[in-house]
Amino acid sequence: MTTAPQPRTTAPSRPSSDDIWREIASGSFLVLSYVTPSGDPRSAGVMYKAIGQKLYIVTGADSWKARHIAADGRVAVTVPVRRGGILSLVAPIPPATISFHATATVHGPESPAVRPIVEELGALLPPERQESVAVIEVIPDGTFTTYGVGVSLAKMRDTEAARAHVPVTSEGSRQ
Repeated sequence: MTTAPQPRTTAPSRPSSDDIWREIASGSFLVLSYVTPSGDPRSAGVMYKAIGQKLYIVTGADSWKARHIAADGRVAVTVPVRRGGILSLVAPIPPATISFHATATVHGPESPAVRPIVEELGALLPPERQESVAVIEVIPDGTFTTYGVGVSLAKMRDTEAARAHVPVTSEGSRQ
């Protein structure tokens, strides 16, 4: 008795840490979540710039973000990744996402670390505000949790195929 050949099942390919960093570096908008000193959750959509394996956000030195994040230093981040190309203009295609926990450090306007970063991020804020800003430095840790990154749009309907947990830093990309 001959049995029919069984189809090969292979695990879905997972994005690498370097793939995720490329996606993050190509974006400019993320949702930054934090907890206030009184324990209330907050989140804000912000513009960012990735430099190496750190993200930088410019905000007002006296903003809620600057004050509350400085008090705790822990944040959660979600980076939407646009998908669907031209199809997304006519069909409701949700973005893929990259989420992670991170340590955040708020550098006030007096910090020597701020000036070079503000120059790098100059397009993110008006020139008249550049002297009174804080820079939030975000360093991801642990793992990236992704949804829909590195998979086809059709696979995004399959939660198991669309989700991945990827180490923040690969051996070859430590900085």
